[in-house]
Amino acid sequence: MFDPKTKKYPYPEQTDKHYLKIKMDRGIVFDTKYPYIDRSRSFRFKQAIVRLLLNVIVFPVCKIRLGLKTEGRQNLQKHRDVLNEGVISVSNHVHMWDYIAVMRSIRPYKPYLLSWAANVNDKDGPLVRLVGGIPIPESNMAATKTYLKTVRDLLKNDHGWLHIYSEGSMWEFYAPIRPFKRGASFLACEADKPVLPIAFSYREPGRIRKHIFRQIATLTLHIGEPLFPDKDLPIKEREKDLTIRTHEEVCKMAGIDPKKNIYTPLFDNTKRVDYY
Repeated sequence: MFDPKTKKYPYPEQTDKHYLKIKMDRGIVFDTKYPYIDRSRSFRFKQAIVRLLLNVIVFPVCKIRLGLKTEGRQNLQKHRDVLNEGVISVSNHVHMWDYIAVMRSIRPYKPYLLSWAANVNDKDGPLVRLVGGIPIPESNMAATKTYLKTVRDLLKNDHGWLHIYSEGSMWEFYAPIRPFKRGASFLACEADKPVLPIAFSYREPGRIRKHIFRQIATLTLHIGEPLFPDKDLPIKEREKDLTIRTHEEVCKMAGIDPKKNIYTPLFDNTKRVDYY
């Protein structure tokens, strides 16, 4: 496994915190009336245009920019019947474009994404929405119930695909797998859907990328096999067990022995470990 060990980014003390600066607040209120999944005809038309542009322009650029390689696509075909009934995918969050890489790698599936609400309120918020972003409301229990109902309907009734970054935030080119929050497993256990682990690992860039384009690393995306909730366990233990197993699989695919990963699988106000 190649570890970039970069000191370029100001990784926060807590492993789930963001370090990106939000440049704009568009004043959107994420309440019970907000359309967490916009099903209007005008929005779906714009979304279709964006998907066309993604396939024709953005995905090829993403592959070149990230030096992206994808491994494990055969698992999409192998488990097609299961995935077609609804699934939650989980990955480490290591680059501004890694969700674009996920979208490209799991085609023809069209995922939705649980997104930090501030990202949707930022200047790029409309684009985040058009690629499937669903904002997570904060400090509003009524809105949270509405959002959860929307996500449940997506998984249970629409048999949709939902992508979640269980680490809670993006840390660019960070190699260790940070602790996972239980949200993905909570939704999976509640909806009786599997979790599909996806992992990003790094490759050392070649001379041109390293010295001319100053690229820190190139990315490989690994697609695993679905993990199912253990129905023999009580619900809380079921969520915990699924979170731990998902974290272990992401570690393995990223080239890390889960027993040697510097973080425990479960988030509990976990602090950053300065390992270099």
